Amino acid sequence: MPDATPAPARPAHLGWRLLAMVYDAMPVIALWFAVSALVLAIRPGHEPFAPWSPGQLLLWALCWAVSGAYAVVSWRRAGTLGMRPWRLRVTDAEGRPAGTRALCARYAVATLSLAAFGLGFLWSLFDRERRTWHDLASGTRLLRLPPR
Repeated sequence: MPDATPAPARPAHLGWRLLAMVYDAMPVIALWFAVSALVLAIRPGHEPFAPWSPGQLLLWALCWAVSGAYAVVSWRRAGTLGMRPWRLRVTDAEGRPAGTRALCARYAVATLSLAAFGLGFLWSLFDRERRTWHDLASGTRLLRLPPR
């Protein structure tokens, strides 16, 4: 009789992370468009902000915060739209659902990882457990679940 024990979840490698990020670019860009349209609709004169003006920097900060809310809420549930097709899940170090504080820290450090030319993501190529800087800083892991 074959063993009915499902294969365990394994740490996701960099390729799965990058594929999920490509997929997630679509809803994130849509959110940025929506936020920008809302800001322009309520801005007196409906004029766009000048480059590098305080208003534009505030708009970028708002887009970053909305993207973070999307990520954190999605990670708390079944994963982002980009994670679902690849069966990726964010967990804490013991494999349980990660808490909101850890997920917020994960998003903040992931931003820094990207700002550092992706070095925080490349770190997963050298870590035995395939953890990135944001995994290490937040005590989370990105796992690839086995097929059902």
